[in-house]
Amino acid sequence: MPRPSAKRSARTKPTATSTRRTKTMPYDVAAQLRTDHERAAYLDAWLADAPEDAAGIARALGDIARATGMTQVAKDSGMSRESLYKALGGEGNPSFATVLKVARAVGLTFRATTTR
Repeated sequence: MPRPSAKRSARTKPTATSTRRTKTMPYDVAAQLRTDHERAAYLDAWLADAPEDAAGIARALGDIARATGMTQVAKDSGMSRESLYKALGGEGNPSFATVLKVARAVGLTFRATTTR
């Protein structure tokens, strides 16, 4: 025998509030990277948490470049916007020279530390 509440909910018409759809928007981390400190911390977190994920680190650098302004990064790095989007996108595989150019253009540097 069905529960009374199950019967009641099956016969009840939906209310106006239950038929509304939630509007979702894609999340863009670049919008959250507002300061140089936040950008450096974001890349540092990628380097610390996933040091062998080259594609993820490249995407993180791409997020930072978009937050900085891809046109300005392209100008400062001497590369085209299109090549930056391609190299720093999900399927990109940038050369180390590209990574260094972009890092310099967004105001970041790399430092080495020991892991032992």
